[in-house]
Order: sequence, then C-alpha cells, then structure tokens
Amino acid sequence: MSKYNFDEIVTRRHTGCVKWDEPRPLSVEGEDIIPLWVADMDFKAAPAIQEAVVKRAQHGVYGYTVVEDDYYDAVISWFKRRHQWDIRREEIIYTTGVVPAMSVAIKALTMPGEKVLILSPDYNCFFSSIRNNGCEVLESILSPVGHTFEVDWSDFEAKCADEKTTVFLLCNPHNPTGRVWTKEELSRMNDICMKHGVKVVSDEIHCELIMLGHRFQPFAAVSEACRQNSVTLNSPSKSFNIAGLQAANIICAQPEWRRRLDRAVNINEVCDLNPFGPVALKAAYNDSEDWIDELNDYLWSNYQMLCNYAKEHLPHWKVSQLQGTYLLWIDITATGMTAQAYTDHLLRDYHVWVNPGTMYGPQSGEGYIRLNIACPQALLKEALERIKE
Repeated sequence: MSKYNFDEIVTRRHTGCVKWDEPRPLSVEGEDIIPLWVADMDFKAAPAIQEAVVKRAQHGVYGYTVVEDDYYDAVISWFKRRHQWDIRREEIIYTTGVVPAMSVAIKALTMPGEKVLILSPDYNCFFSSIRNNGCEVLESILSPVGHTFEVDWSDFEAKCADEKTTVFLLCNPHNPTGRVWTKEELSRMNDICMKHGVKVVSDEIHCELIMLGHRFQPFAAVSEACRQNSVTLNSPSKSFNIAGLQAANIICAQPEWRRRLDRAVNINEVCDLNPFGPVALKAAYNDSEDWIDELNDYLWSNYQMLCNYAKEHLPHWKVSQLQGTYLLWIDITATGMTAQAYTDHLLRDYHVWVNPGTMYGPQSGEGYIRLNIACPQALLKEALERIKE
C-alpha cells in the first residue's frame, strides 16, 4: 500500500512557477495548458523536507548561512549506503546548483578556446555552459539501437584524441535519452579519456531517478582511476523536487583540481547557500529514502501507462526505453513534421507543452520530442488524450 499520494493534483499556476507560469512560446494563452516541458515535478516534496523547511521558516531570521558538519555527514552517508560510494568530507564543495557547478568545473579545468566533449543529444545547458566559458562544444552523437541509445566508441575516441579536447562532460543518467550508463560503459569512457589526457566532469543530478531493472553507478565509484580523473556534480534537487531551494555539491578527489574548483566557485560568486537549502538536503538524504523509492515506482507506472497508450493510439510515436530520469525521448519522424513544428502544433492547437528535440542538439535532436512524465497520472492521461486528437 502506498504511503505517499502522488495522484494529488497540486495547483501550481499563479505561484510564480516556471513550469506553469513562464510565458508560453508563440504567446499562446489559456488556463488549460498542460506543461510537460521543463524538468520539474508536480509532486509535493517529501513530508520530512516540508517539515524541516517549515521549522526553519518559523525561526523568522533568514541571514547568511553556515554549512555545518551534519550537511557533509548527510551527503556522505547517503552515497555510501545508497550507492556504495565512499566520499571524504574534504572532497565536497557546496554551491547553489548543478548548472552553476558545471560552469565552475569548465572554468576550473579548461582554457578558453579548448573543446569540451559531450554525448549528443544532451542537456541544453551543456551547450550554453561550455560556450559561456569560452570553449567549443564537441559532439559525439549517440547511436540509436532499438529503443535505446549507445555510444559510438570509435567516434568518441576520435573526439577525445583531438588535441584541443580537454574535458568530457558526461550526463549520468543521460538527459534526454533516459540511458543509465553501466559500470562497464563508464570504465571504458574513462580508459579512453585517460589515454588522451581528457578529464571527466559527470553531471549526476538525476542519479536517484532510476527505473525498474536498472542501477545507477556513480562515475567516481567505478574504480580508483575514475575517482582520480573526475569531478562529480550532484544535488537532491531533481530527485526530491527541491530545485528552488538551491543546494548542490561538487565532489573531487584531486586536491589541485579542488583548489581550482574552489577558486572558480568564488569567481562565479556561487559560494553561499540560502537558509533552506541545507535543511532540505539533510531531510532528503536522512529521512526521505522511502519517498524516493515510491516516487520511482510511480514514475515507472506513468511510463508503462504512456507506452501502452502510445502503442494503441499514437502509432507515429517511437518511445525510447526509460532507464532513468522522468524525461521521455520520443521519435516523431513518422509524423513527417520537424520537431519544432510538431511541438508548436501541440501547444498552439491542443495546449500541451513539450520540448522540441532540437533543444538538445540541432542535428541529433531533430525528429524527437522530450516529454516530462513527473506529474499525476490523471494529468498525463489528459495530455495524451489531447495529443491523440
């Protein structure tokens, strides 16, 4: 029997919510728009998190915040028991979010003009973070195999061998394709990177959102070689739906890299947390493990429902296998429409808002859409009914 009610419809419109209140593309108006675009869940945070935030709010003073020992203890304990990853306190640098952390890592580990390798299609902020730090995006395009995606290893190595490539920016689990990389794949990535002197920065923000039959493998916990050749970016923000509370961590075993990372955190002015981020993180990692397990079961149910519905009513969709995240990567080439035209059509005429695949790679994302299933199932069903029309 479920302990948590993920079917509850929480009204988010007119709360200053990006997902529901952001100005719509094409200036589409209407109170009935169903947003399935940005990576944000429509579920209330775990009760322990709500209680911790309320208790902190009731104090009434919200000044500058010290990150105390129990914050580090919560991070270390969670990854040890959940993912068998031993993290040392000195390896942790806190910051405001994973995207700022990504920018910090690129600034610390590259020089302007160098190349940063990604597996494309990839999270859209990868492109902007790389370019904003004066580097060049280098794409190794993933190969579709059945209903999932695999690394083109010869192309990946060729891109690593480029003398200007200094960092490989990995999304683990992968957004938008939903891949959860195996230990063997991660080890092979690192072997190739080390062979060519390429450092690995692993964005692991979706690491708790893992579907049935799959297991998340932290990159740094694959081997000592991976630990020494990597920087990990993580946060409870996506998994526990607390992105607005802004707390994330950069984890790095290399002391010299850590010194440079710490310096870049200060240069980018992302070195202070607000009063609510640390208490939310501690409540998530210390007291909300059963909530995340139930959430994953619910997301899996939503995924299965959508696949069954698409099979019967949306034959022009080819839904990629969801191994992790709550973001579906859907091939819509059978519609004969471009990704942008299809998403514009859904928003303008049926008030369903999804993302065009071209956001995640102009070449690799054409013919795809990305759809967020982290909402009550009734809302997802309503969106699918509209799309069927």
